[in-house]
Amino acid sequence: MTDRCAALTEKEKQTLRLIVRGHDAKSTARHLGLSVHTINERLRDARRKLAVSSSREAARMLFERETAAPEYSADKQIGEARPSADMEHPAMPENGAGRKRPAWILFGVALMSLVLALAAISSLPPAMLASADSSPSVAAETAEVETAARRFLTLLDQSKWNESYALTTASFQKVNTGKVWAEVSEQARRPLGAMISRTMISHDDVPTPPHGYEVVKFRTNFANKANAIEKVSLERNGNDWRVAGVTIE
Repeated sequence: MTDRCAALTEKEKQTLRLIVRGHDAKSTARHLGLSVHTINERLRDARRKLAVSSSREAARMLFERETAAPEYSADKQIGEARPSADMEHPAMPENGAGRKRPAWILFGVALMSLVLALAAISSLPPAMLASADSSPSVAAETAEVETAARRFLTLLDQSKWNESYALTTASFQKVNTGKVWAEVSEQARRPLGAMISRTMISHDDVPTPPHGYEVVKFRTNFANKANAIEKVSLERNGNDWRVAGVTIE
């Protein structure tokens, strides 16, 4: 975990520290004066470096790493060093002012504070713990991606090849002309028959260069084929999402 946390940039750590304090992506962006998109990219990179699937878990890992008591190690037992005579019988004013606490007590207080902090995080409601991943901004982006994927597939259901082609990325259009797309789509979709039902089963963030893809999978029942798996890969283009690829299994 130490090596993974060391791979985080200071900006990513700054973002995760706000997340563990209860901020979501939107309030973090407002707090730092950045866009929500920038915050989501930081969280995405942090999740990848820490090999976790949620921003909440990434924030918790950093919190545990940074709040671990530096005095504690496997080579030193707690309470190993006995306090000196001055620490055992400290001179105190009658009113208690200036009273010094033994170092081992301070260490115990610090360790207990860490335990209580971790317990507090673990006992928070799931909705609050997952604030980064289920915040309105992240949820809205997820909804946008699913809506874009469904809109594209609906055009295919209706055999509107030109309209669906217009929703693809520039890189897709660079290797596929509208004519080729129409011919291939006709051959692939016609035999399936009418679409009966379509249910989203997963939405994954694939951090491939340069900007990554959002991959949405649907389980679809066609008139001539049941339980088909449709996979739509989308790429952000400004404020819109465009289709970079589609497959049917």
